[in-house]
Amino acid sequence: MSDTLPLVVAIDVGGTFTDVILVDGESGRRWITKTPSTPSDQSIGFFTGLEKVTGQANIDSALIRRVFHGSTVATNAILEGKGARTGMLVTDGFKYVLEIGRHDIPRKENLYTWIKPVRPVPPRRIREVPERVLLDGSIERSLDAVATCAAIEELKEMGVESVAVVFLHSYANAVNEKAAAALLAEHFPEAHVSISSDVLPVFREFERAMVTVLNAFIHPQVSRYIGGLSAGLKQRSIDAPLLIMKSNGGVFGPRQAANQAINMALSGPAAGVIGAGVVAKSSGHLNAITIDIGGTSADVSLIRSGQPAMTNESEIGPFPIQIPTIDIHTIGAGGGSVATVSDYGVLTVGPQSAGADPGPACYGKGGQHPTVTDANLVLGRIPEYLLGGEVELERDQAKRAIVKYVADPLGMDLYEAAAGILDIVNNNMVGALKVVSVEKGYDPGEFALIAFGGAGPMHASELSRQLGTKTVVIPALPGILCAVGLLATDLQYDYVRTCLQRAPEYDLELMRRVFGELSTLAQQGLNEEGVSEAQRRLDWLADVRYAKQGYEITVQFPTGDVNAETVSLLVEDFHQRHEQLYTFCDREAAVEIVNLRIKATGIVDKLELSTVGSCNGTDAKSRFTREVYFSDRGFQTTPVYAREDLLAGHTLKGPAIVDQLDTTTVVFPREIARVDAQGAIFIEIDHE
Repeated sequence: MSDTLPLVVAIDVGGTFTDVILVDGESGRRWITKTPSTPSDQSIGFFTGLEKVTGQANIDSALIRRVFHGSTVATNAILEGKGARTGMLVTDGFKYVLEIGRHDIPRKENLYTWIKPVRPVPPRRIREVPERVLLDGSIERSLDAVATCAAIEELKEMGVESVAVVFLHSYANAVNEKAAAALLAEHFPEAHVSISSDVLPVFREFERAMVTVLNAFIHPQVSRYIGGLSAGLKQRSIDAPLLIMKSNGGVFGPRQAANQAINMALSGPAAGVIGAGVVAKSSGHLNAITIDIGGTSADVSLIRSGQPAMTNESEIGPFPIQIPTIDIHTIGAGGGSVATVSDYGVLTVGPQSAGADPGPACYGKGGQHPTVTDANLVLGRIPEYLLGGEVELERDQAKRAIVKYVADPLGMDLYEAAAGILDIVNNNMVGALKVVSVEKGYDPGEFALIAFGGAGPMHASELSRQLGTKTVVIPALPGILCAVGLLATDLQYDYVRTCLQRAPEYDLELMRRVFGELSTLAQQGLNEEGVSEAQRRLDWLADVRYAKQGYEITVQFPTGDVNAETVSLLVEDFHQRHEQLYTFCDREAAVEIVNLRIKATGIVDKLELSTVGSCNGTDAKSRFTREVYFSDRGFQTTPVYAREDLLAGHTLKGPAIVDQLDTTTVVFPREIARVDAQGAIFIEIDHE
């Protein structure tokens, strides 16, 4: 972990493109490339990108000393319902825990039309077994081995590939779940097994069951995928650690990734936020709202005091996943988002996407319907090619698609229709930006907007103007910032256990013992990864609520000891956080401590952001001009700059276009853009 690693590669697989960056830590040189993603088998795009970047650098891949990877394989398996055939063992009487779920309707759904989503495991593949652990962890009934073996045989006959074991109160005592796992290993060794006391040892049986089931559902596919990557790296003589991005902003090794596959659910988007955090710190904008606009989705998050916002209550598709994740709000809005007009004359954009195949109409690969990329092309926002000329775009195809499916049905001009597509998708994204800022009690005017992804810099100024931020930051490598973010991650593991403490009689000794046991597990995990003592950090946290509330807020616990003083500090921090989120707090109310957590970090040596040369007072020179359409102004002759020509201190007056390999930045009329020492572009937004 502490060795100098000169050659490091990071590969992030997105819905449309796979992004790759190779860095020489000694010289600071870097090579970047993008290649189309291969949804049918992401490892193909992974190795295509790896071979492409090593060929570009003209180096032997065997010299690579560390490989970072962000993947959507777990996400796609869940969203597309293409996981393993999964069975489930539950406590006698709890067969319908998944079907019952929670008696509420998702906030974004219509009360009268919402239909409960199909669960990953139907009741016919769930078997009840006699056992019972009580709330305090005492064993009322040991596992009935005979009945459990019979249930296992029935699951085998159903062709089950993976089994989730979820017993009542197993977070308090896992002995019965471990006994069931042992029987599965003996009588059904080919099955992949996930037990809830390993995956999520907390109360609330529905959420615990759902996370465990989803882990079991994707376990075989993720395990095969990671095994294939490891084998492929070995075949290429790359004897380097493979570190895989987790949803919490850290990385873990292949063994942990295979067993805890659910922690990869937001792997790719999390890396982007980490990369944005690096840009935020280097730019001096420690408070930032981030938006990553790719080909399929827009991922929005918030960075405060240089740290990404975290949550223990996220979702993937319609399913809750109560594991630590970077707080990311995702909507179906990206370059591939399809524009349609309803029978009532209403224009909508997304969430359907043309994806990488067939892609937007302008790709010329069979896509018929217009997309956001087609609109940007027709309006002159992007050139007639992508990836430096590797992907040719067909403007006439884009025009025909917009005219046929949007302009003619609405009785509009071609360019008005294209601008309307962008207006709609921008409005959708502003709504998402407000979810992580305004709805959390933050004033966007106090934050910068960091825009990245292949489409982020094209839309950033308009989003900032509508949201109310004063500054837009475009990173030096916005189209591959998720890959850059991988280079800034640390090994990170989360350990949690329910330890309900009802105020004011906190059991300090019990809390001290639980933190001690979690710390032991954390140290063992870091030992397995070979993390030196000097590079370890353990953070203590607690989930806290007012008595009788149904939700908790995670608050930092003063590390070191559990005593009256540290608990008092925890409670006061909870009051302040509750007031910030919900505009009130009640210091007279009883406060409950629900779950205790430890975040274990193994610090990985970081590579510094490279700098660009100074302009020394010279003006930036455009390479040519392009006719670009701006609403209310029509087409304007606009200078086009190459990103590699821009140096620290250069100033651009809008309108201006900045083209580069991985994206295009649009500077609108009356805006001023400046370049900093790291090559980031700062755009001061005109709100008049």
